[in-house]
Amino acid sequence: MALAAFASGIFGGAHAHDAPSGWNYPFACCSGFDCRPVEARVISERPEGYVIASTGEVVAYSDRRVRNSPDGEFHWCSVAGRNDGRTICLFVPPRAF
Repeated sequence: MALAAFASGIFGGAHAHDAPSGWNYPFACCSGFDCRPVEARVISERPEGYVIASTGEVVAYSDRRVRNSPDGEFHWCSVAGRNDGRTICLFVPPRAF
């Protein structure tokens, strides 16, 4: 019974694949701990694409990992949720898309 209540969201709060604002991170991007919101200063917009400050990784604007952010904030999904992990998905605000 408790499992059914949890699954239906009766207890409220974000689920494992939810952003803090409540929208769902796609399963293709997150296994429960890979994604998190990041401050805009963590992601730089350069001519070659989005640059992840902690890794130096460049994600091209046309890369399929770049997705529109439903809440208008940057969200970064990296392998194992690590700050030095490879990018799985990058959610960007509309102004940056």
